[in-house]
Amino acid sequence: MTKRIEGVLPIVHTPFDGQGEIDVDSLQREVDWVFEVGAEGICSAMVSELLRLTTQERNSLNRTLVQMADGRGVVVGSVGAESTKQAIEYAHAAEEAGCDAIMAIPPISTAIPDAALWEYFSALANSVTVPLIVQDASSYVGAAISTQFYVRLLDEFGPDKILFKPEGAPIGPNISDLRDASNGRARMFDGSGGVLLIDAFRRGIVGTMPGVDLLDGIIEMWRALKLGNEQRAYEIYFPICGIVALQLQAGLDGFLAIEKHILVRRGIFKSDSRRMPYSWSLDRETEEEVDRLLDMLLDKLASDSSTKDV
Repeated sequence: MTKRIEGVLPIVHTPFDGQGEIDVDSLQREVDWVFEVGAEGICSAMVSELLRLTTQERNSLNRTLVQMADGRGVVVGSVGAESTKQAIEYAHAAEEAGCDAIMAIPPISTAIPDAALWEYFSALANSVTVPLIVQDASSYVGAAISTQFYVRLLDEFGPDKILFKPEGAPIGPNISDLRDASNGRARMFDGSGGVLLIDAFRRGIVGTMPGVDLLDGIIEMWRALKLGNEQRAYEIYFPICGIVALQLQAGLDGFLAIEKHILVRRGIFKSDSRRMPYSWSLDRETEEEVDRLLDMLLDKLASDSSTKDV
């Protein structure tokens, strides 16, 4: 039976040791913490540094995530690549590893016309039996996907097979546009670290895919929104918003540097190492502001909440 793909499904960060190899012990701590705080599953995607992993590492990561999840929730394996052949190989490996769904961005090295994009995504969808989440990550990498293209995929394959993570700017209006154009059939996820979660929730998303670093806060926000407790949602939202604003100033590398700093501070990762090359590193003053905002978030999470024990 196909598992329901919805709720809070964080994107895991890939920890590296001093030799630049994947730190399996830290990865296990990360996955265990994800389920301890109440997530519905885990995903690999852009902030997993997939584009900086070797093919063997990438396939191994998805396989290891399935093993570490150990049935506690769904696992989504990211398979986007620069060629259809590569993407299908990643998709086969992810399905064989036991992933419950795959997710793919379009190729990013060149602008792809709709005809070629259709061949890419339709071939991916036909290559596996599990659902495909179509991700537009054009806010920080690649080119935008049109609403019309999304609807065509939905019409061809149906809402059980095709889901969406529309992160092309402006994200909120694009979510509403797809909702309306699909007559409410499109099942969509928000990303963007939680900074647009409240707005996206009102527009009808079925779940969110943040990083792991602020996951306890994102889950508290999600629960508060589901209960209609907007005051609590905004209490948690404001420090998260402040942290994500700092991440956004340096694109994908800004997210990675700050997210890994937070994971080290939480005791989940031993090191904040990233795969080189990268364009930005955390300076002392930004680090101090991140720490202040994280302390505010942790204080808010420790306060009484009507969403606890839900």
